[in-house]
Amino acid sequence: MNGDALFQLGMDLDHGSSTAQTEESNYLRPAPDGDERKDFFCERDGVRYAGTHLIIDLVRAERLDDLDHIETTLRRCVEVAGATLLHIHLHHFTPNGGVSGVAVLAESHISIHSWPEYGYAALDIFMCGQTEPRRAIEVLKEAFSPRKVVVKEHMRGKEMHRWNAGSKRRCIAASASA
Repeated sequence: MNGDALFQLGMDLDHGSSTAQTEESNYLRPAPDGDERKDFFCERDGVRYAGTHLIIDLVRAERLDDLDHIETTLRRCVEVAGATLLHIHLHHFTPNGGVSGVAVLAESHISIHSWPEYGYAALDIFMCGQTEPRRAIEVLKEAFSPRKVVVKEHMRGKEMHRWNAGSKRRCIAASASA
């Protein structure tokens, strides 16, 4: 694929592009308090895990073809969840007007795929650290007025102790290279 084709797909792979940006220069620096880098794992009810992954279906929803509305909604979801937005990329399909896109976060991502002709949208919210991804559900309800919302929640990485025999250091290294 040539560079023009990659650019049209939103995949321009220049080192200066948002697609290719990395956090390498900051990734392994000591934290300001002198401790090693924070791992951003979560803990709930005594269970340590990588992050909360919400799979959300919006059924008989509205405004699923409105690119500006979708972008504003994703930004609001990021804000209410307490996450850090790095980049948003949305693609508007024709002729049905569906939208696919992602908000890339320091804490992971929010993605959307919509089928406005069916009033359906599939969203995926994955966040680690001290975020509250479930707060985004109310934003989605207000923004798209779905008749039904289906939410499935998964605590990603809670089985990591099985993979790494309980070594916190190895868990962090494994997650950084995955």
